[in-house]
Amino acid sequence: MKTSLCTTILYFFVFCFSSTLQAQTIRQYVSKNDKQMMEEYVRFLSIPNVSTDTVNIRKNAAFISEMMQRRGIKAELLTGTTAGVTPAVFGEIKTLGATRTIGFYAHYDGQPVNPKQWHEGLEPFKPVLITAPLESGGKILGPYKSGDAINPDWRISGRGAADDKAGVMAILNAYEALVKTGKRLNANIKFLFEGEEEVGSIHLDEIFKAHKSKLQADCWVIIDAPRHASGRKTIVYGVRGDVNMALTVYGAKRPLHSGNYGNWAPNPALKLAQLLTSMKDEKGQVLIKGFYDDVTPLTATEKKALAQIPDQDATLKKELGVHSPESPGRSLMEGIMVPTLNINGMQSGNVGPLASNIIPTKAEAVLDLRLVKGNDYKRQVEKVIGHIKNKGYQVVNGEPTEEERSKYPNLIRVDVKHGYNAQRTPMDLPIAKSIQAAIQSTTKEPVVAIPSMGGSLPLYLFEEILESKVITVPIVNYDNNQHAENENVKILYLWEGIETIAAIMQIK
Repeated sequence: MKTSLCTTILYFFVFCFSSTLQAQTIRQYVSKNDKQMMEEYVRFLSIPNVSTDTVNIRKNAAFISEMMQRRGIKAELLTGTTAGVTPAVFGEIKTLGATRTIGFYAHYDGQPVNPKQWHEGLEPFKPVLITAPLESGGKILGPYKSGDAINPDWRISGRGAADDKAGVMAILNAYEALVKTGKRLNANIKFLFEGEEEVGSIHLDEIFKAHKSKLQADCWVIIDAPRHASGRKTIVYGVRGDVNMALTVYGAKRPLHSGNYGNWAPNPALKLAQLLTSMKDEKGQVLIKGFYDDVTPLTATEKKALAQIPDQDATLKKELGVHSPESPGRSLMEGIMVPTLNINGMQSGNVGPLASNIIPTKAEAVLDLRLVKGNDYKRQVEKVIGHIKNKGYQVVNGEPTEEERSKYPNLIRVDVKHGYNAQRTPMDLPIAKSIQAAIQSTTKEPVVAIPSMGGSLPLYLFEEILESKVITVPIVNYDNNQHAENENVKILYLWEGIETIAAIMQIK
């Protein structure tokens, strides 16, 4: 018994020492090759990547293919049954004697941009170095010039810099670092880079079904999302699902003078505001019948992990200028574990210099429903529509007809975008523990383990179609402005992301 215990302890220390040396080797490689990696990344970020920009999206796919070919990875474009859609870029490395296959996923498409909203001196697809977030007093250093020294505390700004070209860049450089430093892979490695994630991965299921055998893996590691606000390295075992609903409430067929028709003509802006108010109370509780009924409870292991996550609410409140959270007494991480109903935007008439004294013809809003394990996105949408009907609205599928206008006092158009469900991997699976141990080997601070992240990815498809386990490993800074203007990534986190992924690639 004593001998067995001593052997176990010795093995543990040998493993930790070996892992630390491996991390140091990768760190040294990154330090020596940071200029070359930055030059390539700047070229990558300079290619516009808005999901709907088909021409440039394909240029991104071609660039990734070239990145892979330079690293000795044969690149292949995967499509489904629908013609003309954005391809996913695939590659694989087979390791002699390997009994396990690990896949690495990231997406190369990005959210739409409004250049006018970006800080003066910043443009979405002209990446520049900055000393810190400009909102916090950072300064613009200008474009990276070949051969310039790189301060890891600087950031690089541009659309996709954090979400999620950082994932593509880190995955491929991690593999190259292992090859160039002579490290042996212990598993077969697969690479998959998607180009439609920001529009809901609307064809990913087709790609998975068409290439199921090619995409088989024991676990897919998703490189996306930000690390914990504390800066500690992070592992996430699940993601929320997502679905969007566009609502349009109708008034008169033409704008009306608010003096001549006020108190008589129904105002769609007010009606929409009242409808939205009926959906949620002042404490952030959704009032729609059955909204929380089908949530799968957290396990004891998940609850324990949730309790151990470092508190970040005080930091975020100060940084964001928020006095108190929407739901008093509930932390950010606790809120992520329940479904949400968020208003992404509202519009009716004009404001500011263009404001005029009218009663508008319609009012619009976009709702974002984030789902947790147990929710079905179609069922969740039906709950919202049921609530709308219970408030006396007639739901129409398009612009209301003359007959509908004369027949119903309350008309609303509801357009539902493509959605997907949440996914959550058990934290105590052997493969999950191996990946967490690999990450831990690269840092002295405890890895933050989170049952589910706040963002959404269609990871349920990996489980349902590929029958594979899924783990998410965030690598970028939490204050990266993803999906918004002035997106940026901290360069140190790119370098640390490379060493983290390299460690995962070496698990047995």
